[in-house]
Amino acid sequence: MKIVSVLLLFIVLGCSNEGTNREFQALEAPLLAYEVMPEVNYTTENNQAQEQKIIKTARLAFETQDVEATHKKIINLVSQHKGIVQNDNSGKEYNRIFKSLILRVPTENFQQLINGISEGVAYFDQRDISRQDVSEEFVDLEARLKAKRTLEKRYLELLKKANNVKEMLEIERELSNIREEIEAKQGRLQYLQSQVSMSTITVEFYKTTAETGVTESYGQKMKNAMQGGWNGISVFFLGILYLWPLFLLALTIFIVLRLFLKKRKKKH
Repeated sequence: MKIVSVLLLFIVLGCSNEGTNREFQALEAPLLAYEVMPEVNYTTENNQAQEQKIIKTARLAFETQDVEATHKKIINLVSQHKGIVQNDNSGKEYNRIFKSLILRVPTENFQQLINGISEGVAYFDQRDISRQDVSEEFVDLEARLKAKRTLEKRYLELLKKANNVKEMLEIERELSNIREEIEAKQGRLQYLQSQVSMSTITVEFYKTTAETGVTESYGQKMKNAMQGGWNGISVFFLGILYLWPLFLLALTIFIVLRLFLKKRKKKH
């Protein structure tokens, strides 16, 4: 009898668990319409060696004896190495004239262009060359982009199976978010590819000019001093003329006060 009682107890418990599972499945059924498989793992699917992605940049600054000749030389070198001039600025400061160029050149010609620009330069005020390895970020972006595109396809399949407008709107909202992420990752990937394929070189060169007054003769300095003294006197008299209302007022007060004092003396 005890054995029969135990068996009956297990049967009752089993039936109660089965009923609970059916209720849980019934509650969860509406959510299954939006269930999507997890995203693909971001790690690479194989261990094959990836192509290295290096961003190369350089900054050169130096003095030259002929700014225009140096500018022409650099433009010719850029053309020879299939590059482009992104920016070309020039200006003049107190004691120098200068030019500033931003160059983009295919990465395989990066070092050759630097060598060509450096030829004939005795001393660099600045010569910085940097290399940034973005291979890991590149691979990570490609993997994430692939995962987002797979996710987009799954949501498109769910959209076809949507039963009502509410389901369609919810799926389309998720699709919109996924597509925004895809566009952002595509933009970043394109930017990195552009920086990797075309290196950037900033070049600044200048010529120092003589300061005003350095080559003046002693006689010229005396002449300048006399002119300065005359100008000073002229400014002084002009200042007095500007103050004539004040002098007129002071004179009027002085005359009135003097007449008042004279009248007072006569009374006494």
